[in-house]
Amino acid sequence: MPWRADYYPASMKHLAPGIREKAIEIANALLREGMDEGMAIRIAIARARQWTVQHGGIAEPPA
Repeated sequence: MPWRADYYPASMKHLAPGIREKAIEIANALLREGMDEGMAIRIAIARARQWTVQHGGIAEPPA
């Protein structure tokens, strides 16, 4: 099921809004490629944090 800014996995609720938006974008892309939902969520959160740092932002520490 694709996620949106107002509907996303509970594990993303602790993320800053900008990181969450990127994680949702990445997770949806991974789901379209056929990845398992749980794995897509974990990878998307990690990649969104990496993306944030690479683009000049400050990533939150892992929970």
